[in-house]
Amino acid sequence: MELYLNTTSPYARLARIVLLEKGLAESVTLKWCDPWADDADLLKANPAGRIPALVTEEGTTLSESMLIAVYLDGVSPNKPMIAQDSLGEVLHLAGLGQNLMDAAFNTVIARKHYGNGIDDSELGQRRSRAIQRLLKQLDGELGEIQQTSTINLGHIATAVALDYLAFRLPEANWKEEYPELQEWHAGVTARASFEQTAFS
Repeated sequence: MELYLNTTSPYARLARIVLLEKGLAESVTLKWCDPWADDADLLKANPAGRIPALVTEEGTTLSESMLIAVYLDGVSPNKPMIAQDSLGEVLHLAGLGQNLMDAAFNTVIARKHYGNGIDDSELGQRRSRAIQRLLKQLDGELGEIQQTSTINLGHIATAVALDYLAFRLPEANWKEEYPELQEWHAGVTARASFEQTAFS
């Protein structure tokens, strides 16, 4: 298999963490690329030019991090990332993490192309409010949860989104505002799969 990615995409990092947690790292060649440069191989794998993109052993191309995660979860015998006995709970948390990731990522991209003043636009303010609501809800849901040795797709998506927020939008200051959520996050990101894929 081949996985197209870069070092700063939260979506690519999510897919790579699932790879590691599922014991599939040795089965995949990492194809580092710049999605903004219209990389020819990436465009062949994903005409949208977005990462991550996965080419399976059969030559099928997959895009979108959550869909790639579902596929990887199904082809490895390791403990499932999306357990059927907690399907709703896992997908609920994964959705919150995905939404936080989207709001943060779109803020970063908007600033890159239009400057920080774009934050004052209607869409910029909407993204900011979404980030604050999501942080509050995640703190309420995860702040008092005891750490376990198991991890699922919801945990991964949420922890990656929080990491990305700290990496790209440090002014959000969520670790100081939500110390219990920070403690939960620290427990998840201490895993080897997170340490090996840290943003850079």
